[in-house]
Amino acid sequence: MAIAQAVPLGKQIRDWRTRRRMSQMDLALDTEISTRHLSFIETGRSKPSAAMLLRIAECLDVPHRARNALLLAAGYAPDYQERPLDSAEMAGMKTIVEHVLKGHEPYPAIAVDRHWNMVAANDAIAILIEQVSPTLLVAPVNVLRIALHPDGLAPQIANHTAWRTHILHRLDLQIEACADPVLAELREELAGYAIEANDNDSGPVSGIAVPLILDTIAGRISFVSTVTIFGTPVDITLSELAIEAFFPADAESAALLQRLATR
Repeated sequence: MAIAQAVPLGKQIRDWRTRRRMSQMDLALDTEISTRHLSFIETGRSKPSAAMLLRIAECLDVPHRARNALLLAAGYAPDYQERPLDSAEMAGMKTIVEHVLKGHEPYPAIAVDRHWNMVAANDAIAILIEQVSPTLLVAPVNVLRIALHPDGLAPQIANHTAWRTHILHRLDLQIEACADPVLAELREELAGYAIEANDNDSGPVSGIAVPLILDTIAGRISFVSTVTIFGTPVDITLSELAIEAFFPADAESAALLQRLATR
């Protein structure tokens, strides 16, 4: 059985620098080291201290998970822990997530990990998944797959083309930022879904935000969404967690959601 070889430190730094469109001089100036020293680090002729390596990672906006990979490649211990959200150490954070989700009712809200797998949701999410195939609701539940799959929300989305374009663009930006191969595979899968789109409504907030216009059993509901992340996280799980909250995009949608909540 072949053992995967760790990517050398210099190549990792060079790849992140290239991804951030920075020259060696740009990075050297930002980290206050010489271009010669940085060149030696990238070619493996010099080993940076852990502090210098973290300074380089900070200037390159390297995600916490990838910062650990840099430290390990240099022979240092990882700086960031990764604990499951349902672990005893994360109980306080899990309570906060559940509080935020519950407080958003009667509107839907979900918490997702870095691969858009749902880790928590409030009761109002039922309006979004009531017509979704049960096969898509088997853990791990990927919310982007649900959004665009022919057996998911896609047949209900009145502005499918606009929403699909929005989702794929959003995913492109995330892939560019973190270079996650799992996300790249997911993006390829989503782009390959074929469905006859129903695009007869451009939405009430066109030009400001892309709405999700959904034809539910109860009637048409237009949503806009916001994404919340934790500030200054020191745990990998927490740094990769995002809460997406859906709001009614118009008065009619708000009234319908309120009526559904009182049933």
